[in-house]
Amino acid sequence: MKVNHKEYSSIKTFEGAKAVKLSPEKELMRAVMTCMLFEGNFYESGKDMATRIADLCTKVKPEYLSELAIKARNEMYLRSVPLFLARNLAKIHKGKLVSDTIYNVIQRADEMAEFLAMYFMEKKQPLSKQTKIGLARAFDKFNEYQLAKYNSSNAKIKLRDVMFLCHPKPKDEVQADLFKRIAEKKLETPDTWEVQLSAGKDKQATFNRLIKENKLGYFALLRNLRNMEGANCDLDPVIKKLEDREEILRSKILPFRYMAAYES
Repeated sequence: MKVNHKEYSSIKTFEGAKAVKLSPEKELMRAVMTCMLFEGNFYESGKDMATRIADLCTKVKPEYLSELAIKARNEMYLRSVPLFLARNLAKIHKGKLVSDTIYNVIQRADEMAEFLAMYFMEKKQPLSKQTKIGLARAFDKFNEYQLAKYNSSNAKIKLRDVMFLCHPKPKDEVQADLFKRIAEKKLETPDTWEVQLSAGKDKQATFNRLIKENKLGYFALLRNLRNMEGANCDLDPVIKKLEDREEILRSKILPFRYMAAYES
């Protein structure tokens, strides 16, 4: 006999089957680890899911929320939902935990602006002190190439906007000059396949050069595999890199990327 059967008898799954009530921590972890933020699934719209995650963030301890955000980014390789968790942590907590979480969650240069877009999603508001500190520290992770590569001119919030709001202090003259070029929109144009092909450069020559100079990351190689094959590029070093276990783990790439490359 189940003594707790009556307590949980009213809890149902989406399809109406009996279910067990989860703690806020377990429910939040399940929601975070099984979603692509703001993208709906069979059970729930993307908007409803984000609302539920935000509500659950207020029901767990800040330390747990920080740990989950960092784990989702660095172990599960998710991008948007860890930023969303960090943003919700900044709403409910004021301590150093906020800046540490933001710093650890941001792993790519464009994620600084993406975080701010989430921060201002409900309304434009001043940044908290720890939010500014976390974003300012994150600038130290990136060089000029990385900053220029992800400094999209089409983004609502630009890299220079982030810098003006969090006021990172340069650690030396080199970084001071870099920050000056960000402010003046004078970052050196990155040598990427997107830039070269947009400029009308030959596809085969461009890809072969970038492959030889090791300037194509794992994801760029994977998503362009069919393009490179069509351009009769030398694919031997590409295949070798794509099959390398260490490269796969370092890339933090998710399985659906392989399906997207196969179906492209």
